Amino acid sequence: MTERRKVDLLCVKENKWESTTARDIGNECEEEEASNMPAFHQVGEKQLPNPVLCMAWSPKRDLIALANTTGELLLHRLASFQRVWSLQPSEYTGKVITALAWRPDGKILAFSLGDTKQVVLCGVEKAEILHVFSKQIPITCMHWTEVTEENSALTSFYNSEDESKLFLPKLPTLPKSYSTTSKIFSEEKSDEIMNLLGEVRLNILVLGGDAGFVELYAYGMYKIATLNGVSGTCRSLSLSSDLKSLSVITEVRSADNNPEICYVQLDTGLLSDCLPEVTRMARKFTHISTLLQYLHLSLTCMCEAWEDILMQMDLRLTKFVQEKNTSTQVQDEFLELLLWGQSSSELQALLMNQLTVKGLKKLGQSIESSYSSIQKLVISHLQSGSEALLYHLSEVKGMSLWKQKFESLGLDSAAIEGAITAVGSFSLKANELLQVIDKSMKNFKAFFRWLYVAMLRMCEEHVPPELNKMTQKDIAFVADFLSEHFSENEELFDRKGKYFNVERVGQYLKDEDEDLVSPPNTKGNQWLTFLQESSHLKESPLLFPSYPQKSLHFVKRMMENVIEQCLQKPSEIIGKSVKQAVFLPLYTVPESSENTPRLFELPSLWNDKKRKMHYVVFCMPEISPCKLYILRKGTDPNRHMPNSIMSVDLSHCLDNAEDENATAQSHYVYSCLDAHFYDDDMLTVVLQGAEDNSRRVLAQLPLASTLSCETEFSWEPKLRLDQQSSAIPCQGPVLGNQWRELENMKAQFVAVNGIRKVACVLSANLRHIRVFEMDVEDEDDEGADSQNASADQEGLETTMSSQGPAEDSVDAECEAGEQKEDGFQKAEDQLRTEEALGLS
Repeated sequence: MTERRKVDLLCVKENKWESTTARDIGNECEEEEASNMPAFHQVGEKQLPNPVLCMAWSPKRDLIALANTTGELLLHRLASFQRVWSLQPSEYTGKVITALAWRPDGKILAFSLGDTKQVVLCGVEKAEILHVFSKQIPITCMHWTEVTEENSALTSFYNSEDESKLFLPKLPTLPKSYSTTSKIFSEEKSDEIMNLLGEVRLNILVLGGDAGFVELYAYGMYKIATLNGVSGTCRSLSLSSDLKSLSVITEVRSADNNPEICYVQLDTGLLSDCLPEVTRMARKFTHISTLLQYLHLSLTCMCEAWEDILMQMDLRLTKFVQEKNTSTQVQDEFLELLLWGQSSSELQALLMNQLTVKGLKKLGQSIESSYSSIQKLVISHLQSGSEALLYHLSEVKGMSLWKQKFESLGLDSAAIEGAITAVGSFSLKANELLQVIDKSMKNFKAFFRWLYVAMLRMCEEHVPPELNKMTQKDIAFVADFLSEHFSENEELFDRKGKYFNVERVGQYLKDEDEDLVSPPNTKGNQWLTFLQESSHLKESPLLFPSYPQKSLHFVKRMMENVIEQCLQKPSEIIGKSVKQAVFLPLYTVPESSENTPRLFELPSLWNDKKRKMHYVVFCMPEISPCKLYILRKGTDPNRHMPNSIMSVDLSHCLDNAEDENATAQSHYVYSCLDAHFYDDDMLTVVLQGAEDNSRRVLAQLPLASTLSCETEFSWEPKLRLDQQSSAIPCQGPVLGNQWRELENMKAQFVAVNGIRKVACVLSANLRHIRVFEMDVEDEDDEGADSQNASADQEGLETTMSSQGPAEDSVDAECEAGEQKEDGFQKAEDQLRTEEALGLS
């Protein structure tokens, strides 16, 4: 090492660098560094009950997400591969997971479902589904990238982004669901919903699908671009961190109908050139999208409270209606009791035997509580959410008026003004519902007070003087309550309650296009009369239309549609600005890979943030089974990149005279099964012996000498790469001791995270998993290092204590792993024996 440094210094001093000498020195450095680097060690192994289809390491923690063939999503930690939680498939979300992607901060996990064509954002801390949106076609791949570019405008925005907290109160927490009607939002999660915003720094979720479908979502929530012009089915995606270009691997059909793998680079220069403006606009629109989700959940809770009233009253009335012998209606029975003070024997039996005085008080309190819940949700949630929406939309309108900065992004001030008007109408409708609830509450209280007194008289008990007084106004309230809530005119009411309804309130919560059955009586309203008589104010844009004949749900849907159109135009403008810069047909898909899960197939993509490069790693087994190919392109499509394609000969990559074990392996010829970038300078590969198919090796492949290759490849544009592969420059790698034979395992695929220095190897049968730490200083300290590597999971697991059966099994699994090491070792030995017999 000392001698080589002297040579380097001498060459620099004399300015006599030769290309061959530099390459030799680079190889020498690579050999010595590889031999000095510590080997990696296995820290966990497991045989899973169901085949794995997707796996992805968290960018911030020692966690790996797995999706299996049953649609189950699993989260495991590094140490002993212990399970943290599992998310079971459901009919609502779907059962066929097609892709996984972590948000760069590691707090949100996105996954797509092929059967329901949905994309789901899941909170990692509590395994809660926070956001779901549907697409027209199934998603086949996704990638989540964080923008790393810095400038003064962005720094200023990052520091001032929280100014809204100075003007807007914190949105109140949503109550727990009243019933099981809500399929996924059953916990208090308004804080989690707002946490969907994440960090201020821009991050973008890229989705790819069939027929060239590509969309970009800022912060995973707001669709910032819809791209056109990509042909074929997207197999892999990688958006550069500087937002200058997007790399796409597609599968297209050739003229002879054979599937071809192609590399496409899209120029996304508008996003890069207008990064501060894009970040501001995307952040605001993400705020708006999150608030719409919050309002949706609030309205869901209101509907559940309304249905709870129906259920409680129907429960009391069902038996009475079924047992009564007369043909009179429930409403008539109560009216007779109100007018004549006498009731039928059936009604009296209902009141005295089934309902009882105590039961009536309890029922009244419960229904009053449900009414109050609806009222509180309107005041504290709908109105607060509407105010926040108006604030953020007003700021977006201000951006749209700054045409020099934001006009090129498609912000339309007229469309935003329409969205502000729609939010104002929704706020007015919520206020109208409050007035209806207030009147219904008066009728409800009058009815239950009258019925309570009537039951006391039936029992011949003392009636308190303050309850005994009943005015004509109280009687009118009771009569109104009976006519509104016990009507059985099926043609008039399409209610959910069989014998009881709260139509006066419930009609506002129906998700229908029909007009209200009982619209509010505006006769005598002086303000409305004044507006109708004023020709100037009647059509004034300063006044929000109220839509008195429509329900709250209808106005909400109208508001959502207007805001969606407002948000959609920038995505169309940005999408049209994206142009195809590079299209390279690589090779035809071999028939042997038709049964391989597409999510594990090469090519794999990588973005080198420091050098601002796109890398593509792939194999062409039918052309050169022992070679691994690396294609590189600059993130700037206009940047010329010499030596854009090179290959690595893996046939004798383990040859090393200084390593006795490697010398014993040197007569083996190897081919590559899977390869992924470990970091900017290292590839992690799974190798297979060409002569002995059962021999598998996990290795780290340094790329310094390969990427320094100076032989230029002349690309013939009319030919596929596999048709001119013989001219691709080739290098022989030096692995040193950075490899490990995977005994008793037919390893096939690998997932790595160079930041956390971890790798997960999956067998060919997609069930057998081994987990490795790739950089351990001392084998004797492996256990301690593994414990330190997973120390940041303790806080996560603490939050899982209330998760239910899945977490109980996790705790039991952890305890078993600590107390029964001998049993684990036996199970591991048995696992290896079984797989050695060919189960994999």
